[in-house]
Amino acid sequence: MKKALILAEGRYNTSDGKTAHGLVRYSKRFKIVGVIDSTLAGKDAGEVLDGIPRNIPIYGSFEEAVAENPDVKYLIIGVATPGGYLPPLYKEIIKKAIKRGMNIVNGLHNFLSDDPEFSRLAKRYKVQLIDVRKIYRDLKIPFTGKIEEVKTIKVAVLGTDGAIGKRTTAIMLHEAFKHFGKKSVFVAMGQTGWMQGAKYCIVMDSIVNDFVAGAIEDVIWRAWKEENPDVIVTHGEGSLLHPAYPGGFELIASGRPDYIVLQHAPARKFFDDFPQYEIPPLERYIQLIELLSGKKPIAITINSERLTKEEAIQKAREIEATYGILTRVPLYEGVEDIVKAILEDAEHLKAVAQQEVTANASQML
Repeated sequence: MKKALILAEGRYNTSDGKTAHGLVRYSKRFKIVGVIDSTLAGKDAGEVLDGIPRNIPIYGSFEEAVAENPDVKYLIIGVATPGGYLPPLYKEIIKKAIKRGMNIVNGLHNFLSDDPEFSRLAKRYKVQLIDVRKIYRDLKIPFTGKIEEVKTIKVAVLGTDGAIGKRTTAIMLHEAFKHFGKKSVFVAMGQTGWMQGAKYCIVMDSIVNDFVAGAIEDVIWRAWKEENPDVIVTHGEGSLLHPAYPGGFELIASGRPDYIVLQHAPARKFFDDFPQYEIPPLERYIQLIELLSGKKPIAITINSERLTKEEAIQKAREIEATYGILTRVPLYEGVEDIVKAILEDAEHLKAVAQQEVTANASQML
């Protein structure tokens, strides 16, 4: 894999650092050799993130990071800011990286390749400016209904808020299905998924709205057609009720998941980036999902931010008892119980369908 540094100056330990978080946890495209954030210099990026050491150092400056990694050729902008703008203080660091011959990977709406100064520098120093959202900006695929051809288990992770861990839980489910001997394909719906190396990916919020449904359908259909998997796992963007980042409806409508897992952060009281908006009760999301998809979530997964391990697990048990829905804290309890529940239910439905076919055939004789 290509070695990469992540730039997350001043934001790694915030929800804006979610691109960096995803790459520190899971990366198949780049080998992450360090994170740049002077506010956390000297710490391990994994330990800061979730208490799990991952031997990824946090550096206090770009100079310090490249001094210890002289062969690194990629700098990834590791933040997802409200509005997708480039933090002003990042500009000088990016220029230094370009002058040092490093390619820049950027998932923001603020395209570096549209900036005359960055473009001129990139040309002079013969490096790439990879604007991930730009790759998918002109994708224009209409919805056709071919999603009905997809005869495999489709699982989608939706959330009660943005930046709540939907993609991370989806990847954990994908890996757990493989552990259970199933052929699983992860379909990414955002720019971080592309950076993580997902073979099947779109960046939903860079596509013209008229074509979002078709793009979702097409990427899931291609994953099924080309890989013939037992399971496809994907995730929503934003949240069903987020005032600024509404999302999930399109995935239910056009991706037509067989199972929905709902990611929730019990200690989070207000929507990401919008403290004036309180997150509605969990019950409302469960009802919404049932109304939109025709079935309750198969499971609820808990983001344990601002909770101790004991508090998170206790909260999971309370939610499970209240709503009668399997609830787990992925960080501490894994997602294997959820995978078992999905596979058992799918087997049950398959058996029922087979019985109906047999009964209908008998009536025709």
